[in-house]
Amino acid sequence: MRPHPVWALVAANLRRHSRDRVGLFFIVVMPFVSIIFVGMALGGGTAASRLPVGVVAQDFDPVAAAVLRELRAHPDLEITAVAGKAELRAGVRAGALAAGVVIPPGSTKFELVMTQSNGSGMAARSAVDVAVGKVAAVIEATRAATSAGATPAEAAALVRKAEAASADVDVVNSSTASGTPRGFAYTAPANLLLFTFINSMAVAAALAESRRIGMLQRAFAAPVRRGAVLFGEALSRFIVAAAQAVLIMVVSSLLFGVSWGQPLGVATVVGVFALVSTGAAILMGSLVRSSAQPSAIGPPLGIVLGMLGGCLWPSEAAGDTLNAIGRLFPHLWGMDALLTLSRPGTGLGDVLLDVAVLAVMAAVLLSLSLVLFSRRTRIL
Repeated sequence: MRPHPVWALVAANLRRHSRDRVGLFFIVVMPFVSIIFVGMALGGGTAASRLPVGVVAQDFDPVAAAVLRELRAHPDLEITAVAGKAELRAGVRAGALAAGVVIPPGSTKFELVMTQSNGSGMAARSAVDVAVGKVAAVIEATRAATSAGATPAEAAALVRKAEAASADVDVVNSSTASGTPRGFAYTAPANLLLFTFINSMAVAAALAESRRIGMLQRAFAAPVRRGAVLFGEALSRFIVAAAQAVLIMVVSSLLFGVSWGQPLGVATVVGVFALVSTGAAILMGSLVRSSAQPSAIGPPLGIVLGMLGGCLWPSEAAGDTLNAIGRLFPHLWGMDALLTLSRPGTGLGDVLLDVAVLAVMAAVLLSLSLVLFSRRTRIL
């Protein structure tokens, strides 16, 4: 029994992609090279590893001693005593330290040394802020009690109250103030979006080639509805995009211990983003005139959108202007959704807005691209 023409078209497209060795390299190998190197730069081998923080302080100073106690008690920090500022700055520049803190004797003004574009430095800053905030609450309570003329017993009660309140402030996981994971927990979802989109755009070359050799014209001339042929082309691109995403999720979970979150939520976000990538691929294949153009245009465009979407660095490092521009494109919405789902206790209900925006983008891209592709193919 001969297969339905639509499935025959899908099979032919997939066979063609499987013979493209360069394309397979960028689908199977390149994403994990990027995850490893960028993941190491953003926090090391595992999301649970402790962040090395250098401290220049004198133990005899009461404020410094209190801050040091809080820093050493933090589960995400590994505190190292450093002799001076120069050594501290050198350690941060070399990457041996995620961040550094200078606590002058007798002062409540501290100096934080970090690299703004480093994800582990931002995570360290968040943890340091928590520790300093706890100490500051106690100091302020002590000052308030003293200035108000409280008795020793009343002052002690106020201080204990401040200590209890400050104890409620804690860092749930290794993240920055905005909840951004670090290490592989950040780069795995970032590269999933980045390479799913880039490789979808790159395989759009097959559409231009199919049009050039008359393959699609023959399919349209067959006794098959035009919509079925368009569905087959869209399905082929969707399978490639979805396979790329699933490969990254499975390998990153097994090799790097990445926790993706609630399966239903993750599957929904990844599926909708794969539809966005499919629409973009068909649109690219409809607009270009030769099969060489998608490979030249797609990856640079995908990288630019990845930059705007926080796939190459944490969004808090990009600034408000770039983040506002990034909201116009799918990557930032997908990144927000996947990072939200990676936090314990979250699910599909927490990312409905992101999913809805991605679904609208997918619908617009697919509708526009399929109409344009149908017209271009009919003309040719």
